[in-house]
Amino acid sequence: MPKSMTAFGRARNTSADGSKDITAEIKSVNSRYMDCTVKLPRMYSFLEERIKAYLTSRGIQRGKVEIYIGVDVLEQAGSEVYLDRAAAASYIAALEALRDEFNLRDDISVMRVAGNRELFSMRKPEDDAERDWEDVKSVLSPAVDAFLERREAEGARLMEDIYSKIEGIKAITVKIAEISANDIQGYGAKLEERIKKFLADFDVEISEQRILTEAAVFADKAAIDEELVRLSSHFETFREIAESPEPAGRKLDFLLQEMNRETNTIGSKCSNADIAHLVVDIKAELEKIREQIQNIE
Repeated sequence: MPKSMTAFGRARNTSADGSKDITAEIKSVNSRYMDCTVKLPRMYSFLEERIKAYLTSRGIQRGKVEIYIGVDVLEQAGSEVYLDRAAAASYIAALEALRDEFNLRDDISVMRVAGNRELFSMRKPEDDAERDWEDVKSVLSPAVDAFLERREAEGARLMEDIYSKIEGIKAITVKIAEISANDIQGYGAKLEERIKKFLADFDVEISEQRILTEAAVFADKAAIDEELVRLSSHFETFREIAESPEPAGRKLDFLLQEMNRETNTIGSKCSNADIAHLVVDIKAELEKIREQIQNIE
C-alpha cells in the first residue's frame, strides 16, 4: 500500500545507563526526491550519516525529511570540556581592541568570555561512539515506527479516496461509450435526411451506397473504442502499481499523464456536446487525483 510523504513521529527515553535524556522527532512533507536534514547536538554530529542510512534501511526513500535529535546530559560519563585556546586568544584580543579604540569600560572577565560557547566543545572517548549510536538509535527507532505508522495510515486514506474517484471516472466512460455508439448508429440516417433536404430543390438523388460510405468514414474517425479500452487498462495498471511493495508515487504520476492523453483524444474525436462535458468531468477528477498522488511516496 502506498505511503503518504506527510507524517510525524516522536519518541523520548533515557539512555541505558541513565546518563542522557534523548528526544527524537521526525517529520516529512512531499518532495520529488529524498531530501534528508538531520539536526544534532554538535558533539553528536558524527552520527548524521548513520541516521540517514538507518532511515533508508527502514524503507524511507522519498520526501523532504527533517530529523531532530535532542540530548540532555543528566550525568557526565568520561566527557571533558575542551577549550579552543587559539580562538579564545583571538576573541579576547578583539575585545581588548574594541575597548581601547572606543575607550570603553574594561569589563572583560572570565564569565563574560565564557559566554561565547563557540570557544568550548565536549570531547568524548573514542570507544563511546558506538554506545552513543545505540543510545540514539534506541529512541530514534520508536520515533520512526510512529512516523511510518502515520505514513501508512495517511497513504491508505489517500488511496481510498483515489479509488473512489477512479470508480467515478469508470462510470463516466460507460456513459461516453453509450452516447458515442448512439451517435455513430444514428449518423447514417441523419446524414441521409440532411442530404435529401438539401438536394430536394434540385431534383437530384444520391445513392444509398454513398451514404453508407460517408457514415463508415464518420464512424472510423469518431470511434473511441481503442481509447476507452486503453483507459480501462490504465485503471487496472493503476491498482497494480499502487498495491506493489515498491514506492509508487512517480509511476502513478506518469500513468495519470497517459490517462489524460487518452481523455484528450476522446474529446478531440467527439463532436457531441454531452461527451465534451463528460470529458471535462474526467479531466477534473484526474487533476484531483494528480494532486493527491504528489503526496504519495
